Amino acid sequence: MIAYCGLNCDDCDAYAATLEDNPAKREEIAQKWSQLYHADISPEQINCTGCKSNGVRFIHCSVCYIRRCCSSKDLDNCAACQDYICEPLADFIQLAPAAGRALEKLRF
Repeated sequence: MIAYCGLNCDDCDAYAATLEDNPAKREEIAQKWSQLYHADISPEQINCTGCKSNGVRFIHCSVCYIRRCCSSKDLDNCAACQDYICEPLADFIQLAPAAGRALEKLRF
Protein backbone atom coordinates (compact mmCIF):
# COMPACT_ATOMS: atom_id res chain seq x y z
CA MET A 1 0.00 0.00 0.00
CA ILE A 2 1.46 3.35 -1.02
CA ALA A 3 0.74 6.01 1.59
CA TYR A 4 -0.39 9.49 0.67
CA CYS A 5 3.19 10.74 1.08
CA GLY A 6 4.70 8.07 -1.16
CA LEU A 7 6.05 5.75 1.52
CA ASN A 8 5.27 2.08 1.02
CA CYS A 9 3.40 0.83 4.10
CA ASP A 10 4.39 -2.74 3.20
CA ASP A 11 8.03 -1.75 3.83
CA CYS A 12 7.29 -0.10 7.19
CA ASP A 13 8.60 -1.82 10.31
CA ALA A 14 5.63 -0.63 12.40
CA TYR A 15 3.18 -2.03 9.85
CA ALA A 16 5.00 -5.39 9.79
CA ALA A 17 5.18 -5.59 13.59
CA THR A 18 1.45 -4.89 13.81
CA LEU A 19 0.55 -7.55 11.25
CA GLU A 20 2.78 -10.05 13.05
CA ASP A 21 1.59 -8.86 16.49
CA ASN A 22 5.20 -9.17 17.59
CA PRO A 23 6.06 -7.46 20.93
CA ALA A 24 9.81 -8.11 20.56
CA LYS A 25 9.80 -6.47 17.14
CA ARG A 26 7.88 -3.48 18.53
CA GLU A 27 10.51 -3.06 21.26
CA GLU A 28 13.35 -3.27 18.73
CA ILE A 29 11.72 -0.75 16.38
CA ALA A 30 10.91 1.67 19.20
CA GLN A 31 14.56 1.69 20.30
CA LYS A 32 15.83 2.04 16.73
CA TRP A 33 13.44 4.85 15.81
CA SER A 34 13.99 6.67 19.12
CA GLN A 35 17.72 6.87 18.34
CA LEU A 36 17.30 7.54 14.64
CA TYR A 37 14.72 10.32 15.02
CA HIS A 38 15.88 11.69 18.40
CA ALA A 39 12.43 11.06 19.84
CA ASP A 40 10.94 9.14 22.72
CA ILE A 41 9.04 6.34 20.97
CA SER A 42 7.58 3.53 23.04
CA PRO A 43 6.82 -0.02 21.89
CA GLU A 44 3.12 0.71 22.50
CA GLN A 45 3.30 3.35 19.75
CA ILE A 46 4.54 0.80 17.22
CA ASN A 47 1.09 -0.10 15.94
CA CYS A 48 -0.12 0.67 12.43
CA THR A 49 -2.50 -0.93 9.96
CA GLY A 50 -1.47 1.44 7.17
CA CYS A 51 -1.87 5.08 6.26
CA LYS A 52 -5.13 4.66 4.38
CA SER A 53 -6.72 2.13 6.70
CA ASN A 54 -9.53 2.86 9.12
CA GLY A 55 -7.56 1.06 11.81
CA VAL A 56 -4.76 2.18 14.08
CA ARG A 57 -1.87 4.29 12.76
CA PHE A 58 1.61 5.02 14.04
CA ILE A 59 1.35 8.13 16.20
CA HIS A 60 3.21 10.39 13.77
CA CYS A 61 1.20 9.12 10.81
CA SER A 62 -2.09 9.67 12.65
CA VAL A 63 -1.35 13.41 12.94
CA CYS A 64 0.38 13.74 9.56
CA TYR A 65 -0.39 16.96 7.66
CA ILE A 66 0.20 15.26 4.30
CA ARG A 67 -2.26 12.50 5.16
CA ARG A 68 -4.93 15.00 6.24
CA CYS A 69 -4.34 17.16 3.15
CA CYS A 70 -4.67 14.30 0.64
CA SER A 71 -7.66 12.89 2.45
CA SER A 72 -9.42 16.28 2.44
CA LYS A 73 -8.78 16.61 -1.31
CA ASP A 74 -9.87 13.00 -1.92
CA LEU A 75 -6.51 12.18 -3.54
CA ASP A 76 -4.90 8.77 -3.68
CA ASN A 77 -1.50 10.36 -2.95
CA CYS A 78 0.46 13.59 -3.37
CA ALA A 79 1.47 12.69 -6.94
CA ALA A 80 -2.10 13.47 -8.02
CA CYS A 81 -2.16 16.92 -6.41
CA GLN A 82 -2.29 20.17 -8.40
CA ASP A 83 0.05 21.72 -5.80
CA TYR A 84 2.74 19.02 -6.21
CA ILE A 85 5.38 19.58 -4.69
CA CYS A 86 4.16 21.77 -1.83
CA GLU A 87 6.47 22.93 0.95
CA PRO A 88 5.37 20.33 3.54
CA LEU A 89 5.91 17.55 1.01
CA ALA A 90 9.31 18.93 -0.02
CA ASP A 91 10.35 19.00 3.65
CA PHE A 92 9.17 15.42 4.11
CA ILE A 93 10.98 14.19 1.00
CA GLN A 94 14.22 15.58 2.43
CA LEU A 95 13.71 13.20 5.37
CA ALA A 96 12.42 10.30 3.24
CA PRO A 97 13.87 10.48 -0.28
CA ALA A 98 12.37 7.09 -1.19
CA ALA A 99 8.91 8.60 -0.81
CA GLY A 100 9.81 11.33 -3.30
CA ARG A 101 11.11 8.77 -5.81
CA ALA A 102 7.91 6.74 -5.47
CA LEU A 103 5.74 9.80 -6.01
CA GLU A 104 7.72 10.78 -9.11
CA LYS A 105 7.05 7.33 -10.58
CA LEU A 106 3.33 7.72 -9.87
CA ARG A 107 3.19 11.03 -11.74
CA PHE A 108 3.96 9.41 -15.11
